[in-house]
Amino acid sequence: MYIDLVGLNHHTAPIAIREKLALNIINADELWQQLRSHGAYGIILSTCNRTEVYIATDKIGDAKKTIFDFLNSYLDTQDDTLLKHVYLLDSEAVVKHLFHIASGLDSMIVGEYEVLGQVRRALEIAEQNKTVDLSLRNIFQHAIRVGRRVRSETDISKNALSASSVAVDLAIKTIGDIKDIKMLVIGAGEAGRLVAQVAKDMGVSDITVTNRTHAKALGLTESLGVTAVDMQQLDKALVNCNCIVTCATVPDYLLDADDVAEAMEKRLGDCLLIIDIAVPRNVSPDVAEVENVFLYNIDDLSKITEKNREKRETESEKAEVIISEELIRFNSWWSDSKFRPLIRALMRKAESIRSTQLEHTMKQLPALTEQQQYSLEMMTKAIVTKILNDPIYSIKANGHKHPNYDKLVEELFKLNIESDL
Repeated sequence: MYIDLVGLNHHTAPIAIREKLALNIINADELWQQLRSHGAYGIILSTCNRTEVYIATDKIGDAKKTIFDFLNSYLDTQDDTLLKHVYLLDSEAVVKHLFHIASGLDSMIVGEYEVLGQVRRALEIAEQNKTVDLSLRNIFQHAIRVGRRVRSETDISKNALSASSVAVDLAIKTIGDIKDIKMLVIGAGEAGRLVAQVAKDMGVSDITVTNRTHAKALGLTESLGVTAVDMQQLDKALVNCNCIVTCATVPDYLLDADDVAEAMEKRLGDCLLIIDIAVPRNVSPDVAEVENVFLYNIDDLSKITEKNREKRETESEKAEVIISEELIRFNSWWSDSKFRPLIRALMRKAESIRSTQLEHTMKQLPALTEQQQYSLEMMTKAIVTKILNDPIYSIKANGHKHPNYDKLVEELFKLNIESDL
């Protein structure tokens, strides 16, 4: 089995490119149907900082072609500009990369905890859509264990920041006095909830939340004590706040320059801070041209978090040691995993021959006692086990030295290797 990865992230592509490839993997039947139609097992990891497609195939080189065919067909594009920003990884590089992601080392904000849950969720959603095989499942499960171990054995995530907390911190530093902040949060999902929670914990008392599904915004009023406003009243909310944090999961802009300019006329010259941490963006870039409006997006926050990266350098080094140890452990499993279906098929065939011949022989013998039947059963099993010991050892010891060793054994013993899911 061969594992390949095609992706782009905040290291390789600006937000204008990343949002073109942002894939909503939840309740996206068409997306998963497209992936299955390409005949591949795959997991999609899509966060505000990255979109990655992991594919498992039987033939080397097939995975990358499968991923690009899938993306082009789903996005209905042949846009070559994406190729300038994507990276392609295979074999051990894929595993090492995912271990870094789960550990928080590849995040814009080093040590942030949310990404571990996003890796776990990506696996769960792919499982629900039946696009996961044994190899992908083990890679992601091992990455989740690595992420947990890094966080338990280092301080990489101690007092860790998040995009939500950085956004709130920027709002406080820009406006100056927490008491003066009138915050509007657009989006009541996990990111919106976190923004409201962080703001409340930092001392912001005037927090309003709006969402396309008003019931979700109302849910935050009960749990966090914030004010909920219907999205239909967004124009009024824009006038009453001085800080907006947007984090809604929607394909189109929620705010454009005309919306904001109209609100600014009613604000009588008061400045407005807008922090857009959504991918795709919720706010049109031309909003930055409106007078007295200060617009930041998720990539702007990366400059603010550089000190956080420097503070966590020592913990990052400790995490790298753990990742190296776990790579050795995983590679040991991976090197043997290729031959497990072959070994199982060999044992299955041997057992089938043994049981059939024993049953045939038992019919030719006089009636045996239960103890005698048991002894004969154990003897034949022992013979088969001893006969298979050397071939199985040889497969494990020599299989990696010869590229077609498994095919040779399969042909030699006329085996039927079933797919192992």
